[in-house]
Amino acid sequence: MSRSRLTVVLSQAPGKHPVKRALEESIVASLLLEPELEVSVVPNLYDLGPDHTGRLFLESVRGDMVVLSWLYPRAAFWLLDRDGIKGHFGETKLKPPSDEEDDADTDTPVEKPEAIGPSGTIPDRHIYTLDLRDSNKHEAFGAEIRRIAAECRDRRAAKAREKATNNPPVLQLGLSVAKPEPELPPAQQAFAPEALLAPAGRRWYPVIDYSRCTNCLECLDFCLFGVYGVDSLERILVENQDQCKKGCPACSRVCPQQAIIFPEYKSAAIAGAETGAVGGLKIDLSRLFGGDVGDALGMAVQERDRELVNDGRSAVGATVGLPKRQADRPSAPKDDLDKLVDDLDSLGL
Repeated sequence: MSRSRLTVVLSQAPGKHPVKRALEESIVASLLLEPELEVSVVPNLYDLGPDHTGRLFLESVRGDMVVLSWLYPRAAFWLLDRDGIKGHFGETKLKPPSDEEDDADTDTPVEKPEAIGPSGTIPDRHIYTLDLRDSNKHEAFGAEIRRIAAECRDRRAAKAREKATNNPPVLQLGLSVAKPEPELPPAQQAFAPEALLAPAGRRWYPVIDYSRCTNCLECLDFCLFGVYGVDSLERILVENQDQCKKGCPACSRVCPQQAIIFPEYKSAAIAGAETGAVGGLKIDLSRLFGGDVGDALGMAVQERDRELVNDGRSAVGATVGLPKRQADRPSAPKDDLDKLVDDLDSLGL
């Protein structure tokens, strides 16, 4: 894959929904003949295992990339990061109409706790993640991708000018000597469309947003199924994703910073939408907690107990892995979400 062209990858919706499939096909058809773009299609991004050709293709892309999926942009970006497909988050100007109203209400910036950030070295490229639910018109996605292509082209040109200024080319016999880019392994030089679209089994696992995660390790203490672990630097990670219980988002509810995402969960906040502010009081309780009552911790305990019983184990209630955020940790600052939950408890809600 060339660094001078923008790679566009469309991740298909699971199933064969005719309206979704028609939009996907229209977007691909409108972009195939664009000279600046390399367009490919893969199955549902969330379901791609490490050996799937679609995943290998994504890993082989070196330059800037646009990924279109039926996931929220934050969820798709950190899902890719989890799979080792790293880059800088590319800002998109394609927004759903409802976002305009939400932005108008957010006047006061909210101070967020310091996050641990992504691990390892971030490649010098940008990854743009577009939500296919943001428009039902393929023209809107085409226009945004062309804008992104121009943005990437301008950024490459600026870097080339800077490099030329700081590192004049070595001349030999009147020719500039440039170091060629290394070739891809032969197995990754070409990916047949039928291999890219090979069926992928459905999966269920959490994705960590390291731009929010503070490494408090509450998810590690709360989950009793061995899903979470820590790396050599004591950073939280999803260690055994296939041990996660299908449909259970309990650990996401106990995360103080909303850093745990289940990309295909029904509640928008848990699925990775930008809903409200973690450190502020501007929170839609029904969207955040996935129900009509704002007792997120209570819901998490019930969900965990249900899965324990389904596993043939005993329910533990709130006695295990759920710290009393005020009484047991007096030295830790209480954030507004904690205060909000405590206030609801005191009111008997």
